[in-house]
Amino acid sequence: MSVCIIINGILYMLMRLTYLFIVLTFPLLVFSGGISSPASTTNHYKNEPILPIPLTISLDARKVKLGERLFNDPQLSHNNLLACSNCHQLLLGGDDGLARSITNQGKPDLINAPTVFNSVYNFRQTWRGAFRTLELQAEADLKNPRHGATTWDELLPKLIANVYYKKTFHSIYPEGITRKTVLNAIATFEKSLITPNSRFDQYLRGDESAITNDEKKGYLYFKQYGCIACHQGVNVGGNLFQKFGLFADYFSVRGNIKKADYGRFNVTGEEKDRFVFRVPSLRNVGVTAPYLHDGSLDSLRKTIEFMAIYQLGTTLPDEHVIKLELFLNTLTGEYKGQSLFMKEALR
Repeated sequence: MSVCIIINGILYMLMRLTYLFIVLTFPLLVFSGGISSPASTTNHYKNEPILPIPLTISLDARKVKLGERLFNDPQLSHNNLLACSNCHQLLLGGDDGLARSITNQGKPDLINAPTVFNSVYNFRQTWRGAFRTLELQAEADLKNPRHGATTWDELLPKLIANVYYKKTFHSIYPEGITRKTVLNAIATFEKSLITPNSRFDQYLRGDESAITNDEKKGYLYFKQYGCIACHQGVNVGGNLFQKFGLFADYFSVRGNIKKADYGRFNVTGEEKDRFVFRVPSLRNVGVTAPYLHDGSLDSLRKTIEFMAIYQLGTTLPDEHVIKLELFLNTLTGEYKGQSLFMKEALR
């Protein structure tokens, strides 16, 4: 027996043990107060390692409206070409449907744009987990030479010269237009971008008819295979780091390794973080193709098969893949009362 087979066997056992720990202890920790959860405002839901998104979120409506205006305003970029909404389109699942977004230079970016929906529930922002807050992430994009490519010395005078912004900022923030208030408004809007009331959340809240028997079977497989070890909590992910390619070396197979592929290593410089990424949320995964940090997979079914091989070390039967996909599609929620599936159909 080769060393690789032994190591893979150990990794698989560890993942299974992690799964059992989560399934057995996560609900107990939540209900005993051991874990602080944004969704723990109600105790009328099933004891599962996945928690429903709160139906509402308490935010200053004035800041949300102002932040939405900034989010959609290309004036926030150096050349007035790109707004945040270019790469994070709310009618496209909160991303742009591209493998890699188009930069201000008209070229593909370095990495796939993650969805902005439910980003408030991520413990870090971006694939490499570079930012702890939405404010820091927004500022980095404003300054990024491929995105906003601007500076505060350039941006603040532009906003101050705008009658709407000058009046609105001063009505909300006593200090008016500053770096801090601009970032706060953008982040407040982004915090409002939650997608509650998915069919699976309805099921978690006690409606057994919200999902079908095949979808329930898919959820059972999701837990049994160990997907739940990385994808749990309110955001079904987004709350831990994991190496990409636990059981097979994806980057050697794909080839053409680039700096963006190093993931969190680009933040810490530590070898243990090479090829490590923040686990993505699976909320609305049915409407956020293409998948992976490099946008290399264009279908959810292919991605399920791929992740089983590279992250679980197994090949799934077709029937299980189909049911897993059915379950994952129940995670698609609503924005402003309308299903994101419907928004995609209407765009």
